[in-house]
Formats: sequence, structure tokens, C-alpha cells
Amino acid sequence: MKKSIAERGILSPYDYKKPTVLAVYALLILLVVIAALFTLYPYTVTILNSLKAREEVFVFPVQYWPHHLKWHNYAEAWKFLQLWHYLKNTIFIVAGNMAFSLVIIGLAAFSLAHLEVPKRRWFTMFFMLTLLIPPSTYIIPNFLNLKSLGLLNTFWAFWLPSAANAFNLLLIRSFFGTIHKELFESARLDGASELRCFFRIAVPLSVPVLITLLIFTFSSSWNDWFWPSLIMQKENMYPLASAVYKYVIPSRSIDWNVKFAVLVLLLIPPVLFFVFFQKYIVRGMNLGAVKG
Repeated sequence: MKKSIAERGILSPYDYKKPTVLAVYALLILLVVIAALFTLYPYTVTILNSLKAREEVFVFPVQYWPHHLKWHNYAEAWKFLQLWHYLKNTIFIVAGNMAFSLVIIGLAAFSLAHLEVPKRRWFTMFFMLTLLIPPSTYIIPNFLNLKSLGLLNTFWAFWLPSAANAFNLLLIRSFFGTIHKELFESARLDGASELRCFFRIAVPLSVPVLITLLIFTFSSSWNDWFWPSLIMQKENMYPLASAVYKYVIPSRSIDWNVKFAVLVLLLIPPVLFFVFFQKYIVRGMNLGAVKG
């Protein structure tokens, strides 16, 4: 099995014997290591600072490792922000966004891939065109639309926009296009409706790309602080990211080591989510995003 995988690689055992190939290969590995270090640096500093005493955070010259691990910083962080309350709001928003994205975007992608939608090629081109438009240009129109509908300060202001993501739509549509149409034609001959074809055939065959969609939706919903700060004026409905932005970052009554502890607590759920489902990301992107 290992031999067959190696044979499918870019470089063969013969290539590894060439000095120039080895030099380029070593340079590429070095660049990957440097990129990984630059990526890990801010997270490492955040974690280490969350375990330091208050005086150690700003000591000069900088000391990366804490003298003694201060685990009680996390207890103070949990009490300061009432994390459980804002965590419930975040989970509610994330769950709604994921459900709306999965059902509405999934059905729209299935229609463009397997139904005789008039001008569906133009619809696809239109959605591709919207990817080139900067998101900042339609924030204000979206805000005014939600205000006119009376949806500000409600979770609908999160759920409805999440179901209009062109990138996710094209990702799912590309994957659905790889499923043989004969499967759906056979199901229709047996009397299955289009909804039944979607839920009983398309969805089970598209688990990797659908989980990729859920991961993207989870990540964007969990990390977003600007949009909730714009549409939510009720403080008890803030998600975690907005609460941290408004109450933790500018606060002078909380020490910086505790602030770092809050940030580490926020990092844990997305990291766990990625660890459990990361294999579906790679598989889903390979199968769904490559084809146009």
C-alpha cells in the first residue's frame, strides 16, 4: 500500500538521487517549515501568555515560557465574561447557520446540477460573478433590508444571510455534478420526488463536501464579530466573538494574562471541530472544488 502511494507521487526514487532535485526539495520543505512557524507563532504566544503571571506578560526582554503555570487564569476568564451565556448564543447562531446553509444551499445546488432550471448556466455565471464583489459593498444594503423587515436583534439576521453564500453554492453544485444522472432517473421512474432524490440519494453520496460546507459555516459564524456587532443592539444576544471585542479587549479592569486565557478558551471549539472533521475538508475540497 505504501509503495503504491509513493509511485503516485510527483518525485520517483530515481529523482531523489539527483542533487538538484534534492536541493529544491529541501528548499521547499524549509519554506513549508517557516510558513508553519509563522502560522503557529501567534497561537503559541497566546497560549503561553495565558499561563503566565500578570507581571511576566510585559517583562523585557521577552520571556516566552512562564516560570510557573497559572491555571487559575482560566477560572478568572470564565467568571469575568460569563462565557456560558455567550457560548449558548454562539451555538444557537452556528446551529441555525449550518441548518440553513445545508438545506437551502444544498437544494439550490441540486437544482442547478440535476434539474432543468431555465438559464441555469446564466445562474451559475451570476453566482460566480458575485464572488468578485467585495463583501464590504453589500453590508449596508443587507443591514437596511433586515431593518426594513424588522429582523434586527433577532437570530434571523444571521440565519438568512448565511443561506446566500455563492462560494458554498458553487462548491456543492460542483460536487453534485459528479453524481451520475442515471441514479436520479432510475429513482424518478420508481416514483421518487425531487426532494426524495435530494435527501435519499444526493445527500448520502455527498457527505464529505457537505461536512466541508458545515465546517466553513461553523468557522465563519464562530469568528465573525463585526456583523453581530452591527445587527445586535441587545447585549444579552451577543455571540462570544462580539462579547470579547466589546468587553474583553478594551477592558482596563482585567489583566492581560486573563485576556489571553479568554482568547484560548475561544480557540478550543474550532480546533476540536477541525480535528474531528479535517479529513472531510481535504476530501471534500478535492472532489468538489476542482471541477468547474
